[in-house]
Amino acid sequence: MAINSDIVSIRQGARAFDELNVRNETGHKNMLHLIHLRWLAVGGQIATILVATWVLGIQLPLFNMLAVMVCLIAFNLGSHLRWHEERVVSNRELFLAMLVDIGSLTAQLYFTGGINNPFVFLFLLQVILSAVLLRTESTWTVVFITTVCLAFLSAFNEPLVWPLDSPYQLTDLYATGLVICFVLNAALLVIFITRIGRNLRAGYGALASLRQRAAEEEHIVRMGLLASGAAHELGTPLATMSVVLGDWKHMPQFANNPDMLEELEEIEGQLLRCKSIVSGILLSAGETRGESSSKTSLNDFFEDLVQEWESSRPVQHFEYHNHIDQELTVAFDSTVKQMVFNVLDNALEVSPNGLRFEVSKDDDTLFMTVTDQGPGFQADILAQLGTPYNSSKGRPGGGLGLFLVMNVARTLGGTLEARNCEGGGAQVRMTLPLSSLVLQENGPE
Repeated sequence: MAINSDIVSIRQGARAFDELNVRNETGHKNMLHLIHLRWLAVGGQIATILVATWVLGIQLPLFNMLAVMVCLIAFNLGSHLRWHEERVVSNRELFLAMLVDIGSLTAQLYFTGGINNPFVFLFLLQVILSAVLLRTESTWTVVFITTVCLAFLSAFNEPLVWPLDSPYQLTDLYATGLVICFVLNAALLVIFITRIGRNLRAGYGALASLRQRAAEEEHIVRMGLLASGAAHELGTPLATMSVVLGDWKHMPQFANNPDMLEELEEIEGQLLRCKSIVSGILLSAGETRGESSSKTSLNDFFEDLVQEWESSRPVQHFEYHNHIDQELTVAFDSTVKQMVFNVLDNALEVSPNGLRFEVSKDDDTLFMTVTDQGPGFQADILAQLGTPYNSSKGRPGGGLGLFLVMNVARTLGGTLEARNCEGGGAQVRMTLPLSSLVLQENGPE
């Protein structure tokens, strides 16, 4: 029970780690959007300065404004270099990046009329973005900071020097500036909030997938607890039955009756098989993989596996093809054998007259393919392959075979794929990384 509780704790920790990675990935994409927005801000400031000086003839403190712009460009270049390599972005780092944007906007407005500049409404863009990107407390902090900046600009600023001979009216230009500011705010909000919303939806989808996977793995843990408990309970009656059968074989009424003795030996053989199954369950539930692994060659493992399965199942036509020429020393545990047995048993149920099992490898990947001549998979079964109770057999508890196979393969770093063959029947392919199975010749054994 202690080992199973450790498994639960490890899975919970892994799930929390995966969810954190998903959130960090979403934050990284949002940070890249802020970097792109900052480049647009730099381009907009350059265009505004050119129009104000060359078209309107307004005298601007170009040195101060260009100094702010250079600082913003340097910060954005540093941000691009850092977040190109670093993938983990926290709420604090997003908040600090937005503070830089607010600070640069405040500085530019200070040199261009303060609150009388129509582009002061770009502060609303920062507030709305903070409401989308940041946590609640950080958003309210942004609201407070922008309010302080507005109050500062209303009291302190450098007024624009309007040329006396300008053909443009100041009021008309202010109204035009308001329209331009509104269009900028609206366009940027639509573009970037759409992108940010897409990131958030993708993050929520990934989290939902992780939680679904966690629920399935917790289901496996509960099944393992039940299986190990049942195996412990069955151990005693199986041992008692073995002793009784041994006594019966030596009794004269059975020993002198060949027919009865043959039946007793058949029962004893089935009893030994039951004990082997129970031992395998306890071994898988109570030991680590390395401790319960058996050292063998890759080809010998599959030869023994096929011989054991074929001798204990009522299969009529079974083909086994091994395409592995290289002899490799591997360590397999009972879960791999049980995984293959589950797929073969499922195929045997729908196709007792035609069944093929193929083994091959490609570089560092082991392929195990089971092909049958049955009716194939239904579309909804393929769409939800590997989910519990996803079966067309119509009986309680059906559909757990492929569910267990999927989780075993995923735990070992492999995959499970299924498809319907063009000429009829179905094919299930299991893949496992050889790196997790092959033993190094000079490594520890």
